[in-house]
Amino acid sequence: MANQFQKNYPADEDFPNLEKHDNHMAKILTKEMYAKLRDKTTPSGFSLDAVIQTGVDNPGHEHIMTVGCVAGDEESYEVFAELFDPIIDERHGGFKPGDKHKTDLDFSKLQEAKFDEKYVQSSRVRTGRSIRGICLPPHCTRAERRKVEKISTDALATLDGEYKGQYYPLSEMSEKEQEKLIEEHLLFDKPVSPLLNSSRMARDWPDARGIWYNEKRDFLVWVNEEDHLRVISMQEGGDMGSVFKRFCEGLQKFEGAIKRSGEEFMHNDHLGYILTCPSNLGTGLRGGVHVKLPNIGKDEKKLDKIMELLRLQKRGTGGVDTAADDGVYDVSNADRLGFSEVELVQFVVDGVNLLIEMEKLAEQGKSYDNLIPKERVGGKD
Repeated sequence: MANQFQKNYPADEDFPNLEKHDNHMAKILTKEMYAKLRDKTTPSGFSLDAVIQTGVDNPGHEHIMTVGCVAGDEESYEVFAELFDPIIDERHGGFKPGDKHKTDLDFSKLQEAKFDEKYVQSSRVRTGRSIRGICLPPHCTRAERRKVEKISTDALATLDGEYKGQYYPLSEMSEKEQEKLIEEHLLFDKPVSPLLNSSRMARDWPDARGIWYNEKRDFLVWVNEEDHLRVISMQEGGDMGSVFKRFCEGLQKFEGAIKRSGEEFMHNDHLGYILTCPSNLGTGLRGGVHVKLPNIGKDEKKLDKIMELLRLQKRGTGGVDTAADDGVYDVSNADRLGFSEVELVQFVVDGVNLLIEMEKLAEQGKSYDNLIPKERVGGKD
């Protein structure tokens, strides 16, 4: 909750030093805005200082433009809209307070979704979900976190067929078992990231955290990491069509089971699905592949520009802080909000297919410049 003694000091004296900061929050937050919002809290008691703490503690990142703030509950986006709205607009390339988000999980609309497996090693689609009425990880109590675990695992236990699976609590895993799952890219890492720690998401670790997965281990749910839930479909190779189909079907079955238990996910017409970080609002979706691009990857600046035109982003296969390993990149959609799930995965499919065409030309020592789009795809900047 907001510090009860804070009002004894002028807001000017409490304003954080953001002079060396390079994140969206630091660009938007002014002394006047801080003074106006400082003493407000959401109904559950989440304050402005709690919203911005991660951006105060972490000035920026050398590889990506970070957001610098988090929500503690669904109401955070309304109570602190004066801060969140311009951040959302800037982070999502123009998304105004009156805009509506669209959802589309019709996997049959996806086209040309099988990649050349000489280049694509694995495919994955994931998203996040939050259970309505329960505070988000930066602000939830132990009881709330345990309630998220119970609601989600009870619902997952009702799934059958290819979605039948089992839940594995972190508290019952050995260090060796956890490390193995992390190395296999199945489990989230331990709470070492500045985001998890300074936002207080890592409290009480590993209490009420865990991983559920089906028998084939190609449909997974993470419980109580950065969001209440992360839903993931993945497999080796380049069949993104199968991955997305499983993602859509499994997610809808999971949501149906949640609703049958009398619960629902946080969602509204404006922001779509509500998640902890404003960067993940809307679809919360990240569809990506590990793809070999050793030749076009030699010119990183040129590749970065191509990625931007294709509405994609790249990182190393070990995460945002890593470089490409032997020319293999983790390539995924850059957008989350303002486009539907099908549209975002189609950007990945079309973009990666084009990148592979460029790589094939570069292998032969030929120019691929005529394949580079003249303007950004998707029609939204």
